[in-house]
Amino acid sequence: MSQEAAHSSILLLGINAKYIHASFGLRCIQANLGPLKAQSYLLECEINQRPAEIVEKLLDRQPKIIGIGVYIWNVDVVKSVVGILKAVSPQTHIILGGPEVSFEMDQQTWLKTADHVITGEGEVAFRDLCERILSPANSEPFPWMIPGGLPDLGQLEWAYPLYLDEDLAQRVVYVEASRGCPFTCEFCLSSLDTPVRGFDTNAFLDQMQLLLDRGLKHFKFVDRTFNLNLRTSQSILDFFLERMKPGLFLHFEMIPDRLPGALRERIAQFPAGSLQLEIGIQTLNPVVSDLISRRQNVNKLCENLHYLRTSTHAHLHVDLIAGLPGENLMSFGKGFNQVLGLDPQEIQIGILKRLRGTPITRHDQTHGMIYDQEAPYEVLKTADMTYMALQRVKRLARYWDLVANSGNFTQTVRYLCHDRSNPFEAFLSFSDWLFQHTGQRHGMALTRLLNHIWFYLTEVQGMNPAVIADSLWADYRAGGRSDIPICLRDHIRITKKDQSAAKGSDAKDPLKKANQTKGYKVQEKDSSRLQANRRQSRHDRKSHP
Repeated sequence: MSQEAAHSSILLLGINAKYIHASFGLRCIQANLGPLKAQSYLLECEINQRPAEIVEKLLDRQPKIIGIGVYIWNVDVVKSVVGILKAVSPQTHIILGGPEVSFEMDQQTWLKTADHVITGEGEVAFRDLCERILSPANSEPFPWMIPGGLPDLGQLEWAYPLYLDEDLAQRVVYVEASRGCPFTCEFCLSSLDTPVRGFDTNAFLDQMQLLLDRGLKHFKFVDRTFNLNLRTSQSILDFFLERMKPGLFLHFEMIPDRLPGALRERIAQFPAGSLQLEIGIQTLNPVVSDLISRRQNVNKLCENLHYLRTSTHAHLHVDLIAGLPGENLMSFGKGFNQVLGLDPQEIQIGILKRLRGTPITRHDQTHGMIYDQEAPYEVLKTADMTYMALQRVKRLARYWDLVANSGNFTQTVRYLCHDRSNPFEAFLSFSDWLFQHTGQRHGMALTRLLNHIWFYLTEVQGMNPAVIADSLWADYRAGGRSDIPICLRDHIRITKKDQSAAKGSDAKDPLKKANQTKGYKVQEKDSSRLQANRRQSRHDRKSHP
């Protein structure tokens, strides 16, 4: 399917965090434009593009209406785009929608630059507004703020045919079997999306079949509570199990303490590499859970994660949030250690964000919650976590991604934290040292990170160089690499194959004759001149990942 019209009456603008993310929400809007769909065009850009360039692309199609989805990751770019649009093309109707503009509108003066704002789900409201704007007979004034309401899911047109073949082959394709969430976690916008509504399961699976027939292999479900409706969950899992083939991959978000036998049996049937479960634990502190109205059975949660890790091939991606009201560094670390003991493949550490409209703000006074006023509105300090403590956790989260979640150091990570009585404290010490020594959180090459880990474990912690070298070498080779990092060459048993690879790399290696400690220091010296430029570059291209 292509969009080749020279001009479009309605232009939908998606400003995504990265190219790989396809805008699902705007495809839902476009699919439900009715007769106006033929006059519409979807333009997708990225947050690192200059606003002026985006505006040029928009006006090149001479639209009468521009609809823009606004989210926490693109709001700054959208502000600039809207400002330029209204300055150079004031006659163009600008309609905003999305979670970032659906709440606290009185606190966002820039919104008045737009002609209209649609709150909530916008498929029906956007179509109706466009019909009125484009109707030559219509002379009535249009309201500035329009509630989207809760459309009847059975009456909506499917968005999936609007995914291009390029999208299916190269990008993340999102699907949804339901909308809403039954829980009331105060930090989450989904807690406002009640009641939970489901699409007709058979009709939904017909659409999944069409995507399969077109060659889609990776399905990312955006349902907040995939395993809430057991009948629906079973039907979806059965559907994909019957069609399982190499390369098929599914991603689900699930409630961690709800995993009955019927779902366990089905999940256990998925082969390795075909199923990822995103499990939002957020906190294991019962006092904090009560404070933020989060209901979860910790014993059942741990039992379910243990089963999934030991009896299935599912890849477990577990979420924790730092900076919640009532949570201090020690209690957060305790929760991290508990989760680490359950051995998920990934632990994603997020910093609490004050999303617009969420009731987490009721704790601001009591728990001293101070948030950044700029997106993504991360908490800066609380009565229980100082600014400096939260900065340490942010760095730890980034380094944990690089070391543990990346899969590049699956064996060596245990030396950084697993052999200690307090793994969190052990890895936090490494994180503090790494930042103090490099000043970097981003842009660190794998070999350089390996060199830092080697130096930290052998020189700072005094661990056995032969043991650490064997562990790092195994991790390095597991990624399909055959060149031998300099710091390891005097400490590993080198096979003929390894010698050949090392000989080939030595010719290009200016640090060939350096020993492990000297090599480390020389690399640091060589890179120090670049660090100031890197820091400035990070500041200049600052964006939400």
